[in-house]
Order: sequence, then structure tokens, then C-alpha cells
Amino acid sequence: MEEDLIIKLIIYLAPMYFANSSAMLFGGKTPIDFGKNFLDGKRLFGDGKTFKGLFFGTLIGTIISAIILTFLPELTLLLTPNYLLLGFLLSGGALIGDIAGSFFKRRNEIKQGGEVLFLDQLDFVIGGMIIGSLVYVPTFYEIIYAIIITLIVHRASNFVAYKIKLKKVPW
Repeated sequence: MEEDLIIKLIIYLAPMYFANSSAMLFGGKTPIDFGKNFLDGKRLFGDGKTFKGLFFGTLIGTIISAIILTFLPELTLLLTPNYLLLGFLLSGGALIGDIAGSFFKRRNEIKQGGEVLFLDQLDFVIGGMIIGSLVYVPTFYEIIYAIIITLIVHRASNFVAYKIKLKKVPW
């Protein structure tokens, strides 16, 4: 893998990764669905998707983007001249993708914390990529590498979070 591609992937994935993990760490309180059910009688998203998590996840992902932009402005130009906006869209999109994953899981009677292979690992990255594409459209190979890296990093980081009791399940 060429050096520019590695750098692009790191600064592309960082806002999404930080947003996703920050939402888990700083979330809680009022669920986004206010405890309401969908037309099928099942919870819309569940208690794990909260306004606080959405706000702080997006904020921290955007702050990470601002830090990267401040210290590595020339590298952010590998993606876009408007990296801060991209970071905001990637962060918010990551959390929207995670919420969409929860919506799918609730429709299929998978309880909060229940695992769905690939969905649990990739929903946030796919959501971030979709919303972030308003500013930067990754190449086919960037998408493939981002998915492979995310499958590995997500599994490893969730296992560590489980071991140090930040998560109830290791996925």
C-alpha cells in the first residue's frame, strides 16, 4: 500500500472511529426514540442510542478533525480542501449509520447487544462514507481497505473495551 493511501485512510477513518467510540463512552440518558415503538410494535432504535451519545460522538469526531487539520493541514488536502466539514459529516454519518443498524436489528428482534456479523462492525463506517460523500467520494480501493481495516480494528477495540468493562459484550 502506498504511503499517501495509508495517510488518507487514517485521516479519513479517524473522525468516524472517534465518533463511534465516544458515543458509547459519553452516551446515556434520553434515547433518541424516546422509548417509542415503530409501526411493527418493536422499539425504534433502543435505549443504547441517545441524544447525548449522538451529540458527543459527533462533537468529538469533529474535534479530532480539527486537531488533524491544525497539525497536518497539508495532509488533509489529500482528501479535500474542506476537511473540517468532511470530519463533521463523517462523524455524524457514522452515528447515523450506527442508528440505522440498530433500527434493522430491532426489526429483526435482535436485542441490544446482540451481534449481527458485519452489520455491527461496518454500519458506522458505511453511514459515515455515505454522508461524507457529500464532500469526498472514496475510491473503490479506499472503500475496500477501509472495510478490511475496520473489521479488524472494531473487533480488537471492542474486545479490549469488554475486558476493561466498558462494554457488556466483546463485539
